[in-house]
Amino acid sequence: MTLNRFFLPDLPATPWKNGGGVTREIACVPVGSGMADFDWRVSIAQIASDGPFSIFPGVDRVITLLEGGGVHLQTEDGHIEHRLDTPLAPFAFAGEAPVHARLLAGDCFDFNTMTRRAVCRASVQIVRAPTDWPTSTQGLFMSVQGRWLLEGQSPETLVSQQGLWWCDAALAWRLVPQDPGAVLLALTFHYH
Repeated sequence: MTLNRFFLPDLPATPWKNGGGVTREIACVPVGSGMADFDWRVSIAQIASDGPFSIFPGVDRVITLLEGGGVHLQTEDGHIEHRLDTPLAPFAFAGEAPVHARLLAGDCFDFNTMTRRAVCRASVQIVRAPTDWPTSTQGLFMSVQGRWLLEGQSPETLVSQQGLWWCDAALAWRLVPQDPGAVLLALTFHYH
């Protein structure tokens, strides 16, 4: 079993091809896979200007605003028309949708989850209270705010902007906030 810990400020920032922001990749599974062959991928994006999202055929996406004024997401055909301006409210959409993002009030930071539709799906949840997390073979936790105790095979502690992820190990957790107002992003990946 390997738990992969991360701290957001330590992740390398990769500029977007269109120059509209930067991405910090947290995990890409299978380990060593790239944008064309991942099962799932999680990253943090800083959106710094208006522009189109990259197209990912066959990929489902969930975007969650972490901080900033947010973005207005829309497609020309009106199929998607969404104001992503409420922090910690996950929004799901198809990766092949030609989404255009317009900043609402300055740059913003978003938590992005992508899954290969034919392979797996993601459950993205916001946890604010003690929770028994079901056994899963692949998952990720990130503290958005406050300290968290993760009780499992061995206890783990996360502070704000810290997280951990695992794959190929069936783990169950009890998630326990250690501070008032603590918030945890919790992901499980379900393979078909």
